[in-house]
Amino acid sequence: MNEKDTFPKRPLGKTGEQVTMLGLGGEGLLRSYGREEEAVKLIHRALDLGITYFESARAYAGSESYYGMAIQESRRSIFLASKSNDRTGDGALKHLETTLKNMNTDFLDLWIVHDVRTSRDIDLIFKPKGAIRAFEAAKRNRLVRFIGISGHRNPTILSRALDLFPFDVVHMPINPAEPHYWSFLDDAMLKAEKKGMGIIGMKILARGVCPKIFGAESIENFLRFALTQPISTAVMGLETIEQLEMNARIVKSFHPMAQQEQDLFISKIKPYARELMYYKL
Repeated sequence: MNEKDTFPKRPLGKTGEQVTMLGLGGEGLLRSYGREEEAVKLIHRALDLGITYFESARAYAGSESYYGMAIQESRRSIFLASKSNDRTGDGALKHLETTLKNMNTDFLDLWIVHDVRTSRDIDLIFKPKGAIRAFEAAKRNRLVRFIGISGHRNPTILSRALDLFPFDVVHMPINPAEPHYWSFLDDAMLKAEKKGMGIIGMKILARGVCPKIFGAESIENFLRFALTQPISTAVMGLETIEQLEMNARIVKSFHPMAQQEQDLFISKIKPYARELMYYKL
């Protein structure tokens, strides 16, 4: 049995899909321009390891184009996602057109309403000519298979959005700083779980802040904490193949944190919680 066959997977909510517990995000090395050779090697190594969840966004520099260069032979065997942060229907459809061209594919497995932060975002997205109409049309026309939403600033806003539309998937921060301030792990995560949504964990390492404070040896605990929660996959933006391989090893040997261990970890994080949650400022 090769390493591809042994990568652990979880259900993506009620979609009927299974995705690997580690996903490759579109940030880190991939959120750049002019680094095609390095980026393609990183994506190819993720494929070799057996990772099936791959994600980008219109806002992530050359990330989509790197995927377009790297995934063609594997397109039908992976789960490919991207995001649009345009709040209008016409603008979002233009984003999708560009995304499909950049990624060299005729469909996305998942298209995500990106970075919903404010009540104004909600009003714009859900008004008659708002972005959600583009997402509905794209799914109806089989340009996308599933629709998602992401939020990393205000859990109340994200929770409200989950009541306004039957999203298939939600992205939210999952780390032990969250319980200390305006936590996504309360209402938003519980609501998504109750609705049977696929939950994608992000900000697992707070964009690399965690290992800078607590050391590289802490990465395993942050990943274990995230994967102990009811998420489908932990999506990571990575800088190097070495980081990718280390995270893959951790996920393959994953065992859940007991509640007492989680509580102790959350307590240890408390003095650094606001620094780790830079994304809420």
